[in-house]
Amino acid sequence: MAACRKPVLLGLRDAAVQGHPTGPGAWTASKLGGVPDSLPAVAAPRPVCEVCGQPLALVVQVYCPLESSPFHRLLHVFACSRPECRRGGARSWKVFRSQCLQKREEEPQDIQKQENGLTAEDWCEGADDWGSDGEGAPSPQLTWGFGSDSNIARDKDWTAQLQDLCLQDSVPGAVPPAPSGEGLALPPVVPQFLPYYICVVDEDDYRDVVSLDHAQSLLREYQQREGVDVQQLLSQSLSSDSDEKYEKTVIKSGDKMFYKFMKRIAACQEQILRYSWSGEPLFLTCPTSEVTEIPACSHCGVRRIFEFQLMPALVSMLRSANLGLSVEFGTILIYTCEKSCWPQNHQTPMEEFCIIQEDPDELLFK
Repeated sequence: MAACRKPVLLGLRDAAVQGHPTGPGAWTASKLGGVPDSLPAVAAPRPVCEVCGQPLALVVQVYCPLESSPFHRLLHVFACSRPECRRGGARSWKVFRSQCLQKREEEPQDIQKQENGLTAEDWCEGADDWGSDGEGAPSPQLTWGFGSDSNIARDKDWTAQLQDLCLQDSVPGAVPPAPSGEGLALPPVVPQFLPYYICVVDEDDYRDVVSLDHAQSLLREYQQREGVDVQQLLSQSLSSDSDEKYEKTVIKSGDKMFYKFMKRIAACQEQILRYSWSGEPLFLTCPTSEVTEIPACSHCGVRRIFEFQLMPALVSMLRSANLGLSVEFGTILIYTCEKSCWPQNHQTPMEEFCIIQEDPDELLFK
């Protein structure tokens, strides 16, 4: 019997984050850029680059509680925006997981949110089904935004609903002024990308509207720069009986992986994130030994599993107000503890693991 395919949810950029939201309205929202929000009783991660020692910029924040789990769950992905650190691989990227127990009792702010029709339970059906004794691994309950329809994600004006969350008007990504006075050591400025909410759609909703024009256009550019014919390589046999044929086979295998990647994302080119908890990642280039040697959770020793990946379209959407910040990558694969362990009364984020796959020719997704 064929294995059941894990569902894939796509993250798309939505409305800009206005002001500096706080409380549940901040940490139950997924976003790109801005500053990391913190769960109650858990400090927000503030990592530094292992290459240059400078503060890392928040790339994405994903709120993703698991079904049959009593925990709120928040993941943060950071990267170094310094050009000289782009070759640092995983040393210039960091992933953190934060959790805290949900409360069944209603708090005044929860009642107000219910009146506005914006409760987390409404956004993720089944989020309140805690303590299930059913067998099998828990499934994710994502609350990446306010809608699940692609047309809504692109066309709907969310201003009114955002105002319901009582956001305070301010300049996105603004850094508070440093204290004045001689002899004071000023803290390093934490780089920030302009913040935008992330909304979620189901990949299956796009399967009937696939257009390969864009994918084939990128393939033609790739072929011209690399001097290869992808279609011909894909049609040829992968068998080899000599060193020369083996080298060609490696090239063909890489092009085949790239072609599969482009074909899969062609239906929704604006996707910035693919979420499939315990599913299969979509590789851009041939996976290295890193994929088979993913370290176990450093806290409980259980294996890590694939949870989500960042996509090429995100690169051009990470913008800064005035510092000219940028990051470059092909895709970033995020792996987290299969048990999503969280010791009682733990108050600091747990570091998880990521794999960086570069843009094959550094020009393809610019």
